Amino acid sequence: MSDKREQRVDDGLDRGRAFQFSVDGETVTAYPGESIAAAMLAAGRAAARRTAKRREPRGYHCGMGVCWDCVMVVDGVTDTRTCRTEAKPGMRVETQHGVGQRT
Repeated sequence: MSDKREQRVDDGLDRGRAFQFSVDGETVTAYPGESIAAAMLAAGRAAARRTAKRREPRGYHCGMGVCWDCVMVVDGVTDTRTCRTEAKPGMRVETQHGVGQRT
């Protein structure tokens, strides 16, 4: 059983039509214009990657792409900053383990 719960405020807002994408095989709901990180946080998922050495979870810290703590594998691309990447219908997002292929 999951302890995750929806944490999005909807009162008085017209967000557009909801769509889904997957995170580690689980369905996450998003709305047009939301970042992957925002949709994940609203769904109760805080961890984006795990550190290479200790496998400790890291999540969203700065929210503007500077800290790189929110990097995940998005549609096969490592080191994707989810706070700066817009969620799209059907995309596949996976937890990144360790250091990706940052160039």
